Amino acid sequence: MADMPTSHGGSPNTPVPDLATVWLRVFLEVARHGSFTVAARTLGWTQSAVSRQISSLESALDGTQLFDRLPRGVRLTEAGQVLVPHAEAVTESLHGARRELTALRELAGGHVQFGAFPTADSALVPRTLAAFRDRHPGIRLSREEGLTPRLLDRLASGHLDLAIVSTTGRAPLEAYELHHLLDESLYVAVPTAHPLAGQGPVRLAQLADSDWISGSAHPEGTLLEAALREGFRPRIAHIVGEWTAKEGYVAAGLGVTLVPALAADSVRPDIALLPVLDEGAPARAVYAATMRGRSLPPATKAFLGVLAEEARRIGSSAAPVA
Repeated sequence: MADMPTSHGGSPNTPVPDLATVWLRVFLEVARHGSFTVAARTLGWTQSAVSRQISSLESALDGTQLFDRLPRGVRLTEAGQVLVPHAEAVTESLHGARRELTALRELAGGHVQFGAFPTADSALVPRTLAAFRDRHPGIRLSREEGLTPRLLDRLASGHLDLAIVSTTGRAPLEAYELHHLLDESLYVAVPTAHPLAGQGPVRLAQLADSDWISGSAHPEGTLLEAALREGFRPRIAHIVGEWTAKEGYVAAGLGVTLVPALAADSVRPDIALLPVLDEGAPARAVYAATMRGRSLPPATKAFLGVLAEEARRIGSSAAPVA
């Protein structure tokens, strides 16, 4: 059987050490079995090692005697009986900590708080949630919706572990670790009776004279920034925030709007989507942002992996919509 390091010693002026958890573990084994010898056998130590650990514990407790040494075995003193529930609480707390840490490491527990911009909720987020739940049902997920600048603020303040963001928000990104998910193509949503409906891909300049429906009065920092690259400033007739409301305006013939690829599968049937030919930069890049220099918990790493998988699936399955 293995021996243990000798107990602390020194002069009376030597500082008394804090209680060691190994002492409490040995104490509980001896109390449980009423024997140094049986406790030693249970622990896989020598009897002398167990005896030294108990002596060290008694010394750390100002010389308090915890056991009466009997001819056959030992028996708890009154002080020893007082110590038992405290020792049990400490060791159980440490066992609980170990169980929780093991659950985090093995992805059997944990909590991921993430945010996403609205159109990511059309396909990317729900697919990721479904796939992640199937693989790791013990991990809790909390989601927030918001625009990229707000999500990055929430990430920086520690309220989010990860944020799904896009480059159209024009927020500074230097402080973040960016995990590229996909580059989104664009579609123009027009009424089904529109002259261009069903004629295939278009250039935005073909719709330069159209009324546009946008979430902002200014194209800069929005999807309509693509029109600026085409050399015209779109005439924004209606400012509408929600995608479903924008579709209603389009269906009523009040204008046209840009739809990102992530939202293309959820448009209403009385609207036609025309793929946009854009020879400039991609309409927008989509990233999973984490804080630079902040370590990722295992559950967040796993969520990021599933998110990237679903983004690849969406990117590979995207096809022009006539």
